[in-house]
Amino acid sequence: MRKKITVVGAGFVGEHVAMGCAAKELGDVVLVDILEGIPQGKALDLFESSPVLGFDAMSRGANSYEDTAGSDVVVVTAGLARKPGMTRDDLQKKNADIVKSCAEQVKKHSPNAIVIVVSNPLDVMAYVTRAVTGFPKERVVGMAGVLDTARFRSFIAMELGVSVESVQALVLGGHGDSMVPLPRLATVGGIPLPELLSADRIRALVERTAGGGGEIVALLKTGSAYYAPAASVVEMVESILRDKKKVLPCAAWLEGEYGISGVFVGVPVLLGSRGVEKVYELKLDPAELEALRTSAGHVKEQQAKLAL
Repeated sequence: MRKKITVVGAGFVGEHVAMGCAAKELGDVVLVDILEGIPQGKALDLFESSPVLGFDAMSRGANSYEDTAGSDVVVVTAGLARKPGMTRDDLQKKNADIVKSCAEQVKKHSPNAIVIVVSNPLDVMAYVTRAVTGFPKERVVGMAGVLDTARFRSFIAMELGVSVESVQALVLGGHGDSMVPLPRLATVGGIPLPELLSADRIRALVERTAGGGGEIVALLKTGSAYYAPAASVVEMVESILRDKKKVLPCAAWLEGEYGISGVFVGVPVLLGSRGVEKVYELKLDPAELEALRTSAGHVKEQQAKLAL
C-alpha cells in the first residue's frame, strides 16, 4: 500500500513539494488549500505529467481535510507573506492562527502523522503545531536547516567554482538573521573551508547565507523562494518515508541539548520512519555555542508573544 502525503497550501512551495514527492514516488499526494479549484487543478495537472515523466503516484486536490485522513506525512506550507506596513509580530500572529487551524485538522484526521512545518516564522510555527496537536516531539519537525545549509553550500561552490556535490556544510539555529553557519566544519572534497578561503571571504558567505531568503525576495519583488525550500522538504519526506535515516539539520524540539530547552531550533538530527529519531550534540566552540543559544533565545522570545 502506498504512503500518503498531505501538503497543506497550494502556493509555489506547496505545489513544488507535491511535484517532488510524486516524481520520486514517495507516495500518493493530497494538495489542500482554501481556494476552490486551485488545489484540484494543480493536482490534476501534476497527475497528467506522470505518463510523460514516468512515475506512478496519484495526486488530488481538496478544500477540506477529509481527503487527507490517515496521512503518513503532512507538510504545512500555509501562511501569509509579509505585506507593506505589517510588522513581524503582525505576521506571526496571523500565521499562527492559520497554522493552529491546520494543526487542529491534522490532529483530527491524521493522528499518527509526522508533520513537517514550513510556514514562517518557521521555528515558532513548529511550536504552534506541536502545542495544538499534542504530538510527541519526534513527530513534529521544522524545515529550515536543510534549506539554509543548501544555500551555504551553493555560495561556497559559486565562490570556489567547484561542484556543489563536493561541498559539505552545516547551518544551525533559528531560521532567520540569527542562524548559525559553521564554516569551521565546512569542507570541499574533504578539505576544510578555512584552508581554501580567507576569513573575510568566509564571513561574506556566512552573511549572504543569513540573508539568503531576503536576497531572493528583493530580486523577485512580488514573491519569495520556492525551488530550494520545496527541494529541502522533499529530501526530508524521502528520509522519513523510506527510512533512509539521513542526518540533516532540522528544527527540532530541544529538552536540554546544547543547554537549550522548550524551543524548536535547527540542529543535526537523524530522520527516519519515526521522525526525529535522534538529536546530535556537536562539540561547538564557545563562540558557536553562544551564537546557537542566542538564536534559540530569539525564537523563545517570539514564542512568548503567542497565546495559544
